[in-house]
Amino acid sequence: MATATKKKKKAAKTSRLQPLGDRLVVKRDEQEEVTAGGIVLPGAAQTAPTRGIVVSVGDGRMLPDGTRAPLQVAAGDHIIFSNYAGSDSFKINEEEMILLREDDVLAVLQD
Repeated sequence: MATATKKKKKAAKTSRLQPLGDRLVVKRDEQEEVTAGGIVLPGAAQTAPTRGIVVSVGDGRMLPDGTRAPLQVAAGDHIIFSNYAGSDSFKINEEEMILLREDDVLAVLQD
């Protein structure tokens, strides 16, 4: 006689990604699906947002004398970055992220 066994749920793993050098991990803002005029955009017509929140930052750019230049952005900053910045997006803990260099950041949004 066979017995039914329950599968144990695995505990959700939380991954922490620490970028190297002058790189940043950014979570993009949500895409706009409706224009200001009320036109609904299909997925193919939407452009990726160029705003996001910095999730984590690297140690800074290495200078010729061996020291590190601190980054001008910090985790939690809301930023605007260039359209074609960063590598392909990837998922961590079911959230889509991108990896950027500090040079790709155009501005930090102030509250």
